[in-house]
Parts: sequence; structure tokens; C-alpha cells
Amino acid sequence: MRPSPDACNVGVRNGAWGEDVAVAALRLEGYVIVDRNVRPCRYDRRLEVDVVAYDREADAMVFVEVKQHKAHCEGESRIRSVDRDKIRNLRRACNAWRRRNRWHGCYRFDVVEVFGEPGCARPEVDHVRGVRLFTRADRFVVWD
Repeated sequence: MRPSPDACNVGVRNGAWGEDVAVAALRLEGYVIVDRNVRPCRYDRRLEVDVVAYDREADAMVFVEVKQHKAHCEGESRIRSVDRDKIRNLRRACNAWRRRNRWHGCYRFDVVEVFGEPGCARPEVDHVRGVRLFTRADRFVVWD
């Protein structure tokens, strides 16, 4: 049975709200938002980067995957919804963005998880920096 159009719209609306919360949190941390909802390849709709931001402190471009969840579940992995296929598509999308924009500097991949729903008083934001996504380790910013 297919979900109703209203159910699909709720998911899209919650995802957009989660991205707005994540962008606000990144700005508070001092990041400069360069781009949002980037689809670097018009032929492959699966390739999308939620947020591209610049970290002035590290002098690095940061590709951010935003995950929105209703509630925080103890005991589950912090980035549980980024699976192998998603990682492959994110890597391809990030590399395509770098080629198209001729970015040759340092870069990294972060995941921002937003726990809550639109209308909640205070969503919880969990920023996971430096997720291993790319294969060339020499281009990473090292976080100690």
C-alpha cells in the first residue's frame, strides 16, 4: 500500500525543518553556508549534498548530511541512517561538487543529526565531525 500524499509531505516538511535547524546550528558554530540541497549531477537524482559549508577555523570545505529524527534513542549508533549505498552516493556527490567548483583545498564530511519535530520547544542537535567518507586520508582535516 502506498503512503498518502499527506504522509509524504509531512516527511519532506520535517526534513526541511531539520535542515533549517542544522544550518542555524552550523552558523552559530561559525560556519559559512556555501550551498544547500546540491545536486551536482542532473542525470542521477540520488546524488545530493544537504549542506556545503566552509569552516574558517580549519580552512576546509565541509559537506554535511542532515538527518532528522523524532526522538533520540539511547544505545543506537549516532549516524545509524547513513548506510553503505548512501555513503557511496554522498562520496560521488561531494567529489562532483569539488570538480564542478574547482575546490582543491581541504575538505571533510560531517553528519548533523536533529532530534525533534516542527513545533517542539528545543530540538537537540548532534554534530558529528570528520566522518570517514573519502578514501584519500591526506586531504582530511585531522581532529584530535
